[in-house]
Amino acid sequence: MADLRVNFAGIQAPNPFWLASAPPTNSGYQVQRAFEAGWGGAVWKTLGDPILNVSSRFAGTSFNGQRVAGFNNIELITDRPLEVNLKEIYETKKRFPNHAVIASVMVEPRQEAWHEIIKKVQDVGVDGFELNFGCPHGMAERGMGAASGQVPELVEKQTFWAKEVAEVPVIVKLTPNITDITATAYAAVQGGADAISMINTINSLAGVDLDTWKTYPNVAGKGAHGGYCGPAVKPIALNMVAECARHPEINVPISGMGGVSTWKDAVEFMLMGAGSIQVCTAAMHHGFSIVEDMVDGLNNYLDDKGIVNLEGIIGKSVPKYSDWGNLDLNYKVVARINNDVCINCNKCHIACEDTSHQCIDMLTSPNGNAYLEVREEDCVGCNLCSIVCPVDGAIDMIEIPNGEPMTWNERQQAIKLPVCNS
Repeated sequence: MADLRVNFAGIQAPNPFWLASAPPTNSGYQVQRAFEAGWGGAVWKTLGDPILNVSSRFAGTSFNGQRVAGFNNIELITDRPLEVNLKEIYETKKRFPNHAVIASVMVEPRQEAWHEIIKKVQDVGVDGFELNFGCPHGMAERGMGAASGQVPELVEKQTFWAKEVAEVPVIVKLTPNITDITATAYAAVQGGADAISMINTINSLAGVDLDTWKTYPNVAGKGAHGGYCGPAVKPIALNMVAECARHPEINVPISGMGGVSTWKDAVEFMLMGAGSIQVCTAAMHHGFSIVEDMVDGLNNYLDDKGIVNLEGIIGKSVPKYSDWGNLDLNYKVVARINNDVCINCNKCHIACEDTSHQCIDMLTSPNGNAYLEVREEDCVGCNLCSIVCPVDGAIDMIEIPNGEPMTWNERQQAIKLPVCNS
C-alpha cells in the first residue's frame, strides 16, 4: 500500500486527513475519539479569550433531497477556559504522540497578546499553530478573524508577531471573503508563515422561514450572517487553493479545506497543491468514521496509479491551471449522442434549444423511432447537454481538428503592428 504519511511544513502525521478547527475539535474527548477512528491530525477549536456563544447556531441547506449540501454556522471560538483546553491538549498529545495536534489561536491585533497566547499554548506540546484570520462573524466585529484577514498589512504584522516567539511551525488560515486571496496569502508569507490554510467559511445567510419570516438560524427571532461551508463551497475553495499554489511568490505548503467529503475531493485538492486536507462539515454530518473510506480510497487510488506516496500527486495539476488568456481559442470539441444508450428524455434538446445554441435536432428514423442528433457544424462544445444528461455514456464530447493553437494573448501580440522609426 502507498505511504500516506505527511510532513507538512515540519508537522508529522500518519495521513493527510485532519479535522479542521471547528465544533468536532472542541475537546480532548472528541479529538482523541477522532484519532482512534483514524484521523491523522486535528486543529483544535480556536483558542483565545472565552466567549459566550448563542443558541441556536447552525443551519443546513438541502438541495434536491440532499441534506447538508451546504452548512451555515454562527458559532464563535471556544467558550471554555484556556487552562481547560491546554490541559486536554497536553493529555491528547501525550496519548497520541504520532498524530498532529495543531492549536488554532485568535487574539486582538496586538504584539503582546500574540506573544502571550503563543507562549502559553506551545508549552503544552502542540505540533504547530494555525492563526485564525478567517472567522467571518462575531469575532470580526471585535476586530479579529476576517477583520484582520481582509487586510494584508495586518496579516503580515500578526504573522510576524506570532513567529517572533513560536518554536513550532505557524500556519496562517485565510478568509475567502476577499477579492484576491493571493494578496493575503503573500502577506502571510512575507510575515514568515511556514504554511497557509484555506478556505475558512464564506459570509452567508442560510435561508428564511416562509411561515414565520425568521432567518435560519435565529436567536430569539433575530438572525445574523454566518459562515458557509460544506460540499457547496468546494469549487470556490479549490479555485483559491489553485490560485495560491500557482503563484510564484507563495512558495509555502497549503492545507486545503472547504467541502471535502470524500477521498476523491481530497485528491482534487492535493492535485491542485494541498499538502494536507482538513475536514469539518462531512464529519459533522456523518461522524468520525468517514475517515476510514477516505484513507482506503486514497490508498487504492495511489496503488492503482502505481504511486508510492503523496508527493506523487501533490501539485501535479497546478501547471494545467492558467489564466483565460492562455487557453487555446482554436481547440474544439462537439457533442455526439449515443442513441444506443440515450433514453430520449430530451433534457439535452430542451437545454440546448432554450438556453444554448439550438444545435440538437429531434428526428424520426425510417422505422418511426424518435432520436436526437447534434448538428456538429453549429455545436460550440459548451458541455451543457452532457452536464444535464442523466445517463452516463449517452453523450460524449469529442475533440475535432480545428487549426493551429492560438491563445487570446498570442492573438493580441500578433495584431500589434511594429513601430516605424523612419
